[in-house]
Amino acid sequence: MQERAKRIKMIIMDVDGVLTDGRIILGSKGEELKNFYVQDGEGISLARERGLILVFISSRKSKVVERRAEELEIEEIHQDASKKIEVYDGLLRKYGLKDGEVAYIGDDLGDIPPLRKAGLAISPANGVEEVKDIVHYVTRAFGGRGAVREAIDLILKAKET
Repeated sequence: MQERAKRIKMIIMDVDGVLTDGRIILGSKGEELKNFYVQDGEGISLARERGLILVFISSRKSKVVERRAEELEIEEIHQDASKKIEVYDGLLRKYGLKDGEVAYIGDDLGDIPPLRKAGLAISPANGVEEVKDIVHYVTRAFGGRGAVREAIDLILKAKET
């Protein structure tokens, strides 16, 4: 695990169920609300400061996600990504990276293709069983409740050794 984490240069994070607790709150006037966890945001800031490339990817499209990405200075945000593997492959080409240099954090079936390729595949504790069965690491924390921070801490600590 340490060796895998040490090589990471990019972290790709699914949104719903990873950066959020998976709930989507729809208001009567069409507004959409999501819960984000402050410690995950702090971890993302620490990773950015250490020079890691950070990516949000979602099969949905949401202004809330755009706003959170802006707050955290995430430049790579991919929404409406029905085929996440195509986005994954495009990111590797764009940045000249190999699979072993990418960590992917996902929780559901649509994340399986990139999880299978990533050098470090991670699921939050509340990921579906099909995902947890194939990843290298399952966090103790749930999505939207510290899973991203736990994954980033794992990577950053490995890089210190």
